[in-house]
Amino acid sequence: MDRATVYIPTLNGGDALRECLLSLRAQTLPVEVVVADNSSGPACQQLLESEFPEVTRVAMGGNRGFGPALNRAIAERGSGPIILVNDDAVADPGFASAMIAAASSGAEMVAAVLVSGTDESMIDSAGIEVDETAMGYDYLSGEPIKAAANAAAPIAPTGGGALYSREAFGRVGGFDERIFLYYEDLDLGLRIRASGGTCVLAPEARLRHAYSQTLGALSAAKFRHTGWSRGYMMRTYGVGRKPALMARALLVEALVCLGQIATRRTFQGALGRIRGWRAAGSNERRELDSAWITDLSLREALGRRSKR
Repeated sequence: MDRATVYIPTLNGGDALRECLLSLRAQTLPVEVVVADNSSGPACQQLLESEFPEVTRVAMGGNRGFGPALNRAIAERGSGPIILVNDDAVADPGFASAMIAAASSGAEMVAAVLVSGTDESMIDSAGIEVDETAMGYDYLSGEPIKAAANAAAPIAPTGGGALYSREAFGRVGGFDERIFLYYEDLDLGLRIRASGGTCVLAPEARLRHAYSQTLGALSAAKFRHTGWSRGYMMRTYGVGRKPALMARALLVEALVCLGQIATRRTFQGALGRIRGWRAAGSNERRELDSAWITDLSLREALGRRSKR
């Protein structure tokens, strides 16, 4: 197996990216590192040239979005398994080794364990779950770290800590480039699943993760992007073709948007959903296999959404 390549998308760079790169330099299993630089300024380039000359930078010339930037970086540089790491994550020394060991089972996807940046005894995410409305949830979020040891595998990894076989990634065409940010990892994972791929969890592959550092957890910009991607995913995965399911989805989304309007005084989440729904109008519909779905009650779905 070729040496794995770690890809890091970045917009702000700075100290967070420095800490991430230092942790990858300290891996017990050497990896190639490629930064997909979405910034329009010189900061990332200067950081890499002065402190991390071994790291390759693929410059986008501006913010192309998470998936599109990674598609380009993956196409231009690297070999072997594709490992994705957020620029606000710090990897344990054995992270890469544990990811590669898990991939040796033959699985096309491996999910890492992202540990909370504020409480390292708790899991932030150990992959992705999906409900019948094509909504993604962080797997094992809020559970103690020991819960990962005997947990079943998630449907797919979260893009902040993932491994994909290069063959499977290419087979499905990589990330959907119409999705600028958020849920692109869920969509990619579902398409790899639909092509026959599988996912495993690597409990010892751990990253300390600072949640939503780029846009801010409660910013209008995040609500706009998550809203667009939510509307896009709902229509792409055929939620609108099932009246009862659509009614439930609309109720949940309306309550989420009303909460944003009431607490943050922004309509961006609602407007984003409308725009994303419209953008998916020409898409070929994708199917959700019932075997992939996590059954959640309306109360459970709202509770899990409110925590994020």
